[in-house]
Amino acid sequence: MFLIVAMTLAIAVRRGNDLLIRHAAVERERGNLARYFSPNVVEELSRHDEPLRQVRTQEVAVLFVDIVGFTAFADARTAEEVVRTLREFHALMEQEVFRHSGTLDKYLGDGLMATFGTPFVGEADASNALRCAQAMMASADRWNGGRKAAGEAPMRVSFGLHYGPVVLGDIGLTCLEFAVIGSTVNAASRLEALTRALDCELVASDDLVKRAKAELGSTDAAFRPLVAQAPQTIRGLEHPIAIWTQACVGEL
Repeated sequence: MFLIVAMTLAIAVRRGNDLLIRHAAVERERGNLARYFSPNVVEELSRHDEPLRQVRTQEVAVLFVDIVGFTAFADARTAEEVVRTLREFHALMEQEVFRHSGTLDKYLGDGLMATFGTPFVGEADASNALRCAQAMMASADRWNGGRKAAGEAPMRVSFGLHYGPVVLGDIGLTCLEFAVIGSTVNAASRLEALTRALDCELVASDDLVKRAKAELGSTDAAFRPLVAQAPQTIRGLEHPIAIWTQACVGEL
């Protein structure tokens, strides 16, 4: 009887240890995924073997962020200072992407691309993108305040926002990338570049603003700093599009 009880306890302990080890392995894998993917993508990857392989088209908000003139800044600094500056900047921007339910699509050197509505469409994708960009502007402003206090040059950061259909799906064979492709992505990038000519920090398409107003209501505080501008010709789009600009952080 004692031998049977001892063996039963030993088996139970071993099974418990196996469960703990498997749980630790799963958490380690989730932690590794979280270093590269947004929390919403990690959650989906952890539940299914191939959740993102289905190619599809859906409406998505796309945000591009860039440090203006960073190449000239980097040419006059040490490699360590350049990397430290980028890490500080990316950490601040990444935090806002995740806080506003976005997906960090990729880093682009001194900039980044984020999407809202991937891998699955949400109820507030356009408004989340707009609020994220405005929160990034406020964060960059605080960051520049700290840089000035430390005797370092401030950084001008620019933002471009667009909303529309994109193609989603994995590309690659062994080294996969969850890709967001289409004219909506290209237009968002070109709207960000338009901030130089318009001397503002943010350019958002009327498509995104209209969608955000439908989600939030047109009187929401997020729309107060925005100024309507004349339609602009954007390379890759058939017709000029109406845009909105924001010159500074404003009241959020």
